[in-house]
Amino acid sequence: MFQNIVDFLADFGPWGLAIHAFLDAVIFPIPAFFLQVTLSLMNPSTALWLATVGYIACLIGTPVGYYLGKVMGKSVLYKFLKKEWIDAATDRFQKNGEAAILIGSFTPIPFKVFTILSGCLNFPLWRLIGYAAIGRGLKFYIVGCLFYFYGRAAEHMVKDVSLYIFLVGVPLIIIFLLIRRHRSKKRAAADNQESISSGS
Repeated sequence: MFQNIVDFLADFGPWGLAIHAFLDAVIFPIPAFFLQVTLSLMNPSTALWLATVGYIACLIGTPVGYYLGKVMGKSVLYKFLKKEWIDAATDRFQKNGEAAILIGSFTPIPFKVFTILSGCLNFPLWRLIGYAAIGRGLKFYIVGCLFYFYGRAAEHMVKDVSLYIFLVGVPLIIIFLLIRRHRSKKRAAADNQESISSGS
């Protein structure tokens, strides 16, 4: 059934991708990645435009998924998605929400799990959108660039694109979060020292 919907959306080109990417961030179980690849194969010269359309639509859908989670909670996820995806995403979120969103942007776990969980767990919306912008931008534009520069030959490259992004992106994300945490601790220690000094 869902594949029939994807095939139907493909007939509408970029508009179909926009709808798919929007729904991808909200509840649709098939990632927009597949329609992006299909449309890019048809006309590689439009690949960057398709990446832009999909990226913007995904970001517009992100707060919708967030508020869906806020209103309906996890129950909506269990109706449409695999329990192991939801449990894995919840575990990552509880350990480090920011890393979960960034890494979740290009893992096999559908991204809507993270948008809805953000709402369920009251993660700040502005942070969700910010981190989604980074992670989803990477995925959409790497696929777009591959098709734009390599044409139809990129079809075989994109099969492993998530793995490549994961291998390069995850270490960078971890380094970024560690540096940020270190700076936060340093700032907190300095503020604490300042308050002790002013109190004495």
